[in-house]
Parts: sequence; C-alpha cells; structure tokens
Amino acid sequence: MIITYELGNSLYINMTNRCSNDCEFCVRNLRDDVNGQDNLWLEREPTVDEIMEDISKRDLSKYDEIVFCGFGEPMIRYDDVLNIAARLKASNSPPIIRVNTNGHGNLIAGRDITPELAGKIDVVSISLNAKNAAEYDKVCRSEYSEAAYAAMLDFAKLASKYARVILTVVDDMNAGDIEACRKIAKNLGVDFRVRTFI
Repeated sequence: MIITYELGNSLYINMTNRCSNDCEFCVRNLRDDVNGQDNLWLEREPTVDEIMEDISKRDLSKYDEIVFCGFGEPMIRYDDVLNIAARLKASNSPPIIRVNTNGHGNLIAGRDITPELAGKIDVVSISLNAKNAAEYDKVCRSEYSEAAYAAMLDFAKLASKYARVILTVVDDMNAGDIEACRKIAKNLGVDFRVRTFI
C-alpha cells in the first residue's frame, strides 16, 4: 500500500481514495499512478500513526514540499490532515506543507474549518476547473451538485486568511475560460495557476 510517494521535489501523502467529486478528467479514471511507478489505489485508509511512520522513513530535507494529495480528496480526512501537519510543523525545519483539494472542506465538515489551517498548512491549492457553477457541476459531478462551486469559492476566500491559496485549472481549457477563471482568482485576492493536464 503506497502511503507516500515522490513527484518532482515533493513528497506526497496518499490518505484516501474517497472524493466528493467524480471529475470526468480525473487521472485515476485513466491510470493507477501519477509518477509512473506507484499504484495509488489503497486497500484501506492508513491510520495517522501509519502515515507518520511512513513519513519518518523519508529524508524530509530533500523535499521542497510535503503535499496532501493522492487518489482522493484529502480534506475528507481534514482532522487527520491537520493532525499530521501539526506534527510535521513541530519537527525541525519542515518543508512547506500544501494541500491539493477540491475546496469542499467546509461542506465536508459542516462548518468553517479554515481557521484550523493556521500554522499548519502553508499552501492550499484548489481545483477551480470551471468559470461557473453549471459548468463545474457538469465536469466535476460533485455529490453537492451546484452548491459545490459557491462553497469552493467561499472556502478559497476564507482559507486565504490563513494560508496562500492558489486556484488552478487544467491547460486543456479554452483560452477564454482560462481568462475568466483567472479573473475569479483575482477578484478573490488569491493566486492562479494553469496546471498541465496529465
């Protein structure tokens, strides 16, 4: 069972295969890995202790970031993400800690969890994926339906008080939609990035 895996200069933590979205472009619909070697389908979700034990086998000084991102939505396990991040921050000179998320953390928790990011999560990268709720619902097929889009934008705005927030889109979107998404990020006062479609 692959709990941590390397991609570039980052160490990724694969905590769950559950997700509140079923995105039509999700890499896990096409293959079992993102780095060409590690099968990220979990036979079961690892415990916090198992995750920390797996991380302890790595030389963290060689990584620029530790990233919560696997074949699922890490914030489904938000309490565990924050627990692990706090433990890592308590270690000597931890790398930057980032969460790659669909931005549904507050929907999942049923409350505003963004204040709990403070001092634990440095960067929150949120998949924007669409310029409006109807298009988001069409491509992301969220269990929260069209409510997911507004909640995701709200999460981005709230989280930006406690961490650097980056809204992202994939590069196979048309140029006009990418620019519309860039404006959404600007209006929220957060960063924007176009990521490569894997």
